Amino acid sequence: MTRYEIIVALDQEIQRLETARTLIRNSRDVTADISANNGHARPAMRRHISPEGRKRIIEAQRRRWAKQKKEGAKGK
Repeated sequence: MTRYEIIVALDQEIQRLETARTLIRNSRDVTADISANNGHARPAMRRHISPEGRKRIIEAQRRRWAKQKKEGAKGK
């Protein structure tokens, strides 16, 4: 394969990729997920926990720690 043939093949591949990129960018399904920030996808929405839920988790963890501490004292 000559240098010229390699360059032609690369140009064809670049054109094919640019066409695919254009088609994807213009697709309605994809454009809804792409922000205007350099075409990067938006970060996933983070879930927020209520103060009551946070308190339940804290209390459950404290109970687990107390149980572990109690079991550790029995073993000594």
